[in-house]
Amino acid sequence: MSDYKRRSKEEVAQRVAQDIPEGAYVNLGIGQPTLVANFIPTDREVILQSENGILGMGPAPAKGDEDFDLINAGKQPVTLVKGGSYFHHADSFAMMRGGHLDICVLGAFQVSATGDLANWSTGEPGAIPAVGGAMDLAVGAKQTWVMMDLLTKQGDSKVVAACHYPLTGVGCVNRIYSDLATFACGPEGLQVIDVVAGLEIAALSELIGLPIQTFKPSTD
Repeated sequence: MSDYKRRSKEEVAQRVAQDIPEGAYVNLGIGQPTLVANFIPTDREVILQSENGILGMGPAPAKGDEDFDLINAGKQPVTLVKGGSYFHHADSFAMMRGGHLDICVLGAFQVSATGDLANWSTGEPGAIPAVGGAMDLAVGAKQTWVMMDLLTKQGDSKVVAACHYPLTGVGCVNRIYSDLATFACGPEGLQVIDVVAGLEIAALSELIGLPIQTFKPSTD
């Protein structure tokens, strides 16, 4: 396999932010996805929603400027952009369930080539299940994007033919942004959009143990 360098979590977040279109309403899930807020282009209006009741969430505050009464769903301090608002948790879930979000960006334990998502439990004894609003987001948002490391610490692929962890949603994931490649997934299977320099698609396919097609943008 050729030499290649993995993307950092910040580089993956920047790659996700690059694809978010002007005017999109976006929910960022707990964990890695929260980093995306720091890389939204300054010349692009993107409205970030937080599950705990924020619309118009901004990037993380500078060290020393944190207001711990202003936090995201992961209890991290955030900022509020001009015109931002706060509201009841129930109103937030009404947005999520009512199809008002264009994109949600979630972490995952596994994603299948056809877009099934497993991100709330490994099903192992003693594991703490934490579904939160993931099920609502996965089926409520118009698009679901996943941001994650491609491999586990044991070297197993998180992109699989079929998830063996408890499912969050079926056929809900449209894109996977990882430290080695960006994929589209769905009924047609796995398609590679881009891959890090030095890693050939054939080697990537061998790494995850699945066939990979070249991405073909929709003409719709």
